[in-house]
Amino acid sequence: MLKKNFLLSPGPSKVPESVMLEMAHPIFHHRTPQYQAIFSDVTSALKDIFRTKNDVFVFASSGTGAMETSISSLLSPGDKIITVNGGKFGERFGLIGKAFGIECDVIDVEWGKAVDPKIIEDKLNKDKSIKAVYTTLSETSTGVLNDIKKIAAVVSKTNAVLVTDAISGLGSDKLETDEWGVDVVIAGSQKGLMLPPGLAFLSVSEKAWKLVEQSKIPSFYFNLKKYKKSLDKNDVPWTPAITLVLGLQKVLQMIKAEGMEEVWARHARLAQATREAMKALGLKLLSDFPSNAVTAVRVPDGVDGGKLVKKLRDEMGITLAGGQDSLKGKLFRIAHMGYCNQFDVIQGIAAIEEALAALGYSFEIGAGVKKFQETWIK
Repeated sequence: MLKKNFLLSPGPSKVPESVMLEMAHPIFHHRTPQYQAIFSDVTSALKDIFRTKNDVFVFASSGTGAMETSISSLLSPGDKIITVNGGKFGERFGLIGKAFGIECDVIDVEWGKAVDPKIIEDKLNKDKSIKAVYTTLSETSTGVLNDIKKIAAVVSKTNAVLVTDAISGLGSDKLETDEWGVDVVIAGSQKGLMLPPGLAFLSVSEKAWKLVEQSKIPSFYFNLKKYKKSLDKNDVPWTPAITLVLGLQKVLQMIKAEGMEEVWARHARLAQATREAMKALGLKLLSDFPSNAVTAVRVPDGVDGGKLVKKLRDEMGITLAGGQDSLKGKLFRIAHMGYCNQFDVIQGIAAIEEALAALGYSFEIGAGVKKFQETWIK
């Protein structure tokens, strides 16, 4: 049987053909005016995507590298922070913090639920020594969208800074960095930014930069002071991922041509239609506060979620994602981020229907695709 491969996973996501062609150009040296001009254009355009006037730093790493930087370059051993553990990636901030000797006040949130900003407010009011609050915009492991706007309104009234992991949310879920008062925003290349893995990004407000100046954690590669010194010269301190930066320049041109408001609106329509399609199949969503980047769906009783995801990938060429940790085998996640339109998602839904039927789940064939299209067309 002829099999084509399609990515509908929440990272890496599909890369546009024009971007791949851009990255196929011959390599050149990075310590040159040629690269500095490209990098200057990229860092300027990134500010529009991040919705900020602050510096946006670029790292040759996965998003976790920028997460680590937000701790190692802002804090000192013994500092106190709040971390929100509502999924696999919110949990990661606490793990990184502990590795650097940071005291972490962890807010444990049931997976599938969003954090209540009031809990953060109460903790900040109780302990004025807390230096930072670490949150997640779109929790990729659960499909949950946290209300960063309300959280920022709480944190901005204190001396603490707000750090937000927007690795899967940037470009998918609305985020107004400066307008809302988010001090540090972290992103990665392989999700809404439509690139292969390998680049990470971090914006820093003036309020957060004061912590950078005070930080006493030893660092070398992920040292924001070194990156700032280089950025002022349209450069980076270490060897950049030249090919990915070339692709990024093309991606940013595409996003600018579509317009951020239109990009957000497209993701919202795709997400809503996907959620309605899943419900039409009799399936339940995990999140009551869903992200527009990815939809997390509970696997129906009697179906092995691991087998479902494996069948889709190995037999049908459709790559989704399964559940993690306690949700392993109980969940599948379908992404609708980045270089994705309605026909990409329809293809994924049709495959999900076929796989579910093959695994013994009873439902009306075609109900999901039909509901998606009805919702999309409205």
